[in-house]
Amino acid sequence: MEELAQVYARSLFEVGREQDKLDVLREQLGEFAEALDQHRQLATFFFSPYFNTKEKEDGLERMLVDADESFVNFAKLLIEKHRMPVIFRIRREYERLWDEENRVLPVEITSAIELDQATTENLGRTIGERAGRKIQLAAHVNPDILGGIVVRVGNSILDASIRNRLEQLRRHVAQGAS
Repeated sequence: MEELAQVYARSLFEVGREQDKLDVLREQLGEFAEALDQHRQLATFFFSPYFNTKEKEDGLERMLVDADESFVNFAKLLIEKHRMPVIFRIRREYERLWDEENRVLPVEITSAIELDQATTENLGRTIGERAGRKIQLAAHVNPDILGGIVVRVGNSILDASIRNRLEQLRRHVAQGAS
């Protein structure tokens, strides 16, 4: 399923790149996937084998009145090939490709208490400068970490939380007792 999503996302992405419509297609794919996610009847209609391809294409045409022709053709292809249920994975893969193309690096900061906006932005800006990329910053509060922060940059994690330090100390003491 994942490979299938990658193939379709890559195809849509390449069309977007060729036609200089990466952002337009990203937005329309996102809106369409959100609509399916938020409206169960809509998802049932497009995912169900009980409705034929023609009915689904007609419904799609009514739904995507002002959509870009490339996106409409892409959605029709998904209907024809009975691949519409893969739309959410296609969206995630398209987003990953878009982030890569635009050199966007996701940064997630988790702290025990809410950090002020200036501190969060400063930390994000510093990470962006060092990585040489644009930052997509998200901040979360998780009291379970007790104190300090946990920073996730892309796939890397820097855990400077008190909880992590206590766990390391516990392991060190347990090893010494053995």
